[in-house]
Amino acid sequence: MKNNFLKTIIFTGLISLVAMASCKKKIDDAYLNPNAAVVQPIESILPGVIGGFTWFSSTQGTTYGLMTDGQFVNRYIQYMGINTSADTWGQMSMVGGAVDNGGSVWATVYYGQGANVNRIIEWGLEQEKWDYVGAALAVRAWGWLELTQEYEIGIIKEAWVPNKTSFKYDNADVVFDSCRAVCHRALAYLSRTDGNVSQANLAKGDAYFNNGDVNKWKKFVYGILARSYNDLSFKNIYAANSYAFADSAIKYASLAQTSNADNATVKVAGGTINGQNNFWGPLRNNFGSSRQGDYVARLMSGSDTTAFAGVFDPRCWYMLSENLNGTFKGFYPWAGSSGLSANDYPKNIWRHPTPTSITPPAVDSSRYLYGNTSPWPIMTASEMQFIIAEAAFRKGDKITALAAYTNAISLNFDMLTTEYPQNIPAGKDITPAVKAAYLANPVVIPASPNNLTLTKIMNQKYIALYAWGHRKPGWICASFIIQILIRQQPNRYMLALFHLRAPT
Repeated sequence: MKNNFLKTIIFTGLISLVAMASCKKKIDDAYLNPNAAVVQPIESILPGVIGGFTWFSSTQGTTYGLMTDGQFVNRYIQYMGINTSADTWGQMSMVGGAVDNGGSVWATVYYGQGANVNRIIEWGLEQEKWDYVGAALAVRAWGWLELTQEYEIGIIKEAWVPNKTSFKYDNADVVFDSCRAVCHRALAYLSRTDGNVSQANLAKGDAYFNNGDVNKWKKFVYGILARSYNDLSFKNIYAANSYAFADSAIKYASLAQTSNADNATVKVAGGTINGQNNFWGPLRNNFGSSRQGDYVARLMSGSDTTAFAGVFDPRCWYMLSENLNGTFKGFYPWAGSSGLSANDYPKNIWRHPTPTSITPPAVDSSRYLYGNTSPWPIMTASEMQFIIAEAAFRKGDKITALAAYTNAISLNFDMLTTEYPQNIPAGKDITPAVKAAYLANPVVIPASPNNLTLTKIMNQKYIALYAWGHRKPGWICASFIIQILIRQQPNRYMLALFHLRAPT
C-alpha cells in the first residue's frame, strides 16, 4: 500500500513536470524573449554585410562604408579636391567635433558588419555551412585591417563583450595580429567541402561580390594577408625582419588575384530604386562638388616635371574628367578652383557640360567609378602586382620588381577597357597599340631594372588605385606627393608629413 502510494506520487509528479514543460514551451513560443537572438537565414544576412564594404544604410545607421569615407579621405590624400579653399580635409586637417566625417569605416566594422558577421559565424557553424563561416571570417579580417589602416587603432579584445558601454582601444600591432589570425581561420573553413557547403547556396548571399566562388574568397583572404605584410615591411623597413615581411607580402600577393577575372568587386543591381545604384552615380547625385586633384591630373597628363614628365597617360580619358580646353587639370587641395581659368576648370565626376555645375547632366555621360551601375573595386590583380613590385624592390630584387611593376600597369589598362569602357570619346579609347606604346616608353617602364625607382612604383600604384584605393595604399603614396608639394607650400606641408607616418 505504501509503495503504491509512493508510485502514485512519482507518477503524478512526472505528469505535472511534463505539463509544466509543455506550458513553458507554449509561453515561450507566444512571448519570445526580445533579448534573445532569433535564428535568421544567414543567406539573407550576408548581402548587407557585403554592402557594408562600399555603402550601406539602415534605419539605425545610414551612409557608411568605403565610398562614404572616400568623399573625405580622397581629399586628404589629394586624389580629389572641392571647389572651395576652405577645405580642411584638403589641407590635411580633419574636421572634429560632432561631425562624423571619416568615421564610416568604423561604423561599417562595428555596426554594419559587426554583430551580423558574428551571427553568420555562429549559425553557420551550427548549420555546417562552412563556406558562409569562411566568408564571414574573411569580412572580419578585412575589417580589422581597414581599421588600423585608416585609424591606426581598433577595438579587438573588448569588441563584443556584453553589457559594456565603453571599450578600450587596441594598438595597431594587436589589430594586425588579429587580422592575420582570422585570415587563417577563414582559409581553413573556405577549404572545407563537407557539411552543407554549396556554391549555389553561397551565391544566394554572395550574388554581388564573388557569386559563391570560394576560390575567389580565398584569393581575397590572401590579398588581405598580402596587404598586411606589405604594411609591415614598410613600417619596419629598418628592422631585422623587414625582409621576412616583404617575402610574406610577395608570397600572399602571388596567391591572391592574378588576373582581372579574380578581382574582388562589389556590384549593384541598378534600376530606378535609389539604394540599388552606385553611391557615386548620377542617380544618387552625391559628391558633385568634387573634382580630381591637381597632382593626379599633372601625373597623368605628363605636365608634372618630377614623374613621367611629358608622357600623356591614355587612361586619363577613362579615369578623369577633361575641361573645355580638352585637357586635364585638377583642384589644388588647399586652394579649390583658385588659379584655374574658366576653360581649365575640370568637369564634375559625371562630366556635366557646364564645368562648374555640381549636378549630373541631362544625358548620363559618366565614366569609371561614377556610373549608376559601375562596379567598385575592393581588391585587384593590379594592386597585388604593385605589392610584389614594392616588396621586391625593398629587398633589392629589382628584376622581380620590374616584372611585377610592368604587369601591374598592364592589368590596370585591361581592367579599365573591360570594366569601364563607357562614354570614351571617339579616338580616345585604349587599343592594344595605344597600350603597347605607353608600356614601351622608358620614362614609364625603364629598360633596365637598375633604373626602376620606388617613386615610379608608388606613383603608378597611386594612378591604378585612383579614387577607390583610399586606404593605406593612398596614404603611403601621399608621402611621395608631399615631397613635391612641400616645395610649393613648405610651411603648411612640413606639418602634413607628420600625419603621413606609417602606423606605429
